[in-house]
Amino acid sequence: MKILILKFRNLGDVLLVSPLIQNIKDQVKDSTIDIAINDFTFPILENNPNLRNIYQYQRKYIKSKNFLRKIFLEVVFIREIVREKYDVVINLTEGDRGALISLFSFSKIRMGYLSKNFLLRKAYTIILPNQEFRHTIDTNLDPLKFLDLSIKDKKVLFYSENWTSNQILKFDNDQPVIHIHPVSRWLFKCISDESMAEIIDFCSDELKALVVITASSNILELEKVRNILSLCKSKPKNLSGKLSLHQVSALNKESKIFIGVDTAIMHISASNNTPSVAFFGPSGADHWGPWDNSMQESHYDCRSGVQNMGIHTVISESRACQPCGKDGCNGSKVSDCLMNIDSQLIFKIITKKFNLVNKK
Repeated sequence: MKILILKFRNLGDVLLVSPLIQNIKDQVKDSTIDIAINDFTFPILENNPNLRNIYQYQRKYIKSKNFLRKIFLEVVFIREIVREKYDVVINLTEGDRGALISLFSFSKIRMGYLSKNFLLRKAYTIILPNQEFRHTIDTNLDPLKFLDLSIKDKKVLFYSENWTSNQILKFDNDQPVIHIHPVSRWLFKCISDESMAEIIDFCSDELKALVVITASSNILELEKVRNILSLCKSKPKNLSGKLSLHQVSALNKESKIFIGVDTAIMHISASNNTPSVAFFGPSGADHWGPWDNSMQESHYDCRSGVQNMGIHTVISESRACQPCGKDGCNGSKVSDCLMNIDSQLIFKIITKKFNLVNKK
């Protein structure tokens, strides 16, 4: 059986498709699974042994072209995929590109979400149910029931390269490591720089840990990290912009705990079974909270507030407007609900989690 999965979203979204891929591969032994994704998410799946082909949509490059050239490149991309003649196409995102690929694949089984585009209403033979108040892991596994397959496991799997923390840190370290990824590509997901600096100092001075900071090479992220560090009294190890995604994962695996915001790195940390403390504002933990790989059901029963799922903790205020899904309050790109989180509460949660892990 030839199966195509479509997921044109960001890094974390693509990682959370891994349980679906694994479940299909485990139960359909003669299956070949291909996936189409945005090119910048390729590192998330490049080492996944369950995939045959990974089609990379060159989003930034194609979007930079004029209208006619853009249409031409879209057609070339779609044609490359549909000529494979898949038995099953599963589109896990809304949007016209995935619907068009599904429609022109002429596959007998085409799953996806009902398109808002009237011309694409017949793109699918099976309409997938809406997410509602379910975790994204559970939503991504919906196609299994239409394939008469069961859910064997819900583990999030990231196949990282073989690095050690010593190779990354460039020196032997006897201190317990706390991995902090303080920023997101979407800055409205970040807590205040002052609060993050306090957390770094607390982990360094009170918990006596080696704090290692990571971030992508994005200019805005690096500027934010620089500002956070300028507010710190301690001297954490700053590796922002210096590591690949696989190196960050390797560092995270050998860390006692992870602290950060709602990012792909948070999901990678959860896939590594590293206890995580994550700050949530506009996004809801019920959809995006770090998944505990030892569990089969989500424990994020509320849309906001402090919640635990196994070894992971989400810290969020309990405002009536949360989660809003907006890019900051009133278009400001700053989320008020993340600016005044109780520091003492944060320190208490971090200390409890760190001490529990550090005793092992």
